[in-house]
Amino acid sequence: VQLQASGGGLVQAGNSLRLSCAGSGRTFSSRSVGWFRQAPGRESEFVLAIGLSGTSVSIDRFTISRDNARNTVYLQMNSLKPEDTAIYRCAARPPYTGTSSRLLDYDYWGQGTQVTVSS
Repeated sequence: VQLQASGGGLVQAGNSLRLSCAGSGRTFSSRSVGWFRQAPGRESEFVLAIGLSGTSVSIDRFTISRDNARNTVYLQMNSLKPEDTAIYRCAARPPYTGTSSRLLDYDYWGQGTQVTVSS
């Protein structure tokens, strides 16, 4: 499985971005996918994950969703703040396993996309 994250960029605080995680391979739709972020000088932080059912999950200003027909998972980020600045990476778990907030539970990782929020 290969993952390609995209959609990052430089935005002003209060604006929105939608990140995409495009997956290759026949098993992508059978894998839970998570988003993590890492700010400069800080450890990676779990953002959100979505399971096989595809039910969207929203926490605070962020929503994760998936389109299995397009082999893509999305992270919608609204009302962005400077503290959201980080490299955002998506990751996939082994097939037919549930979501997890632990980095070690994911076995495939995308390369990351930079999100920079200016004040």
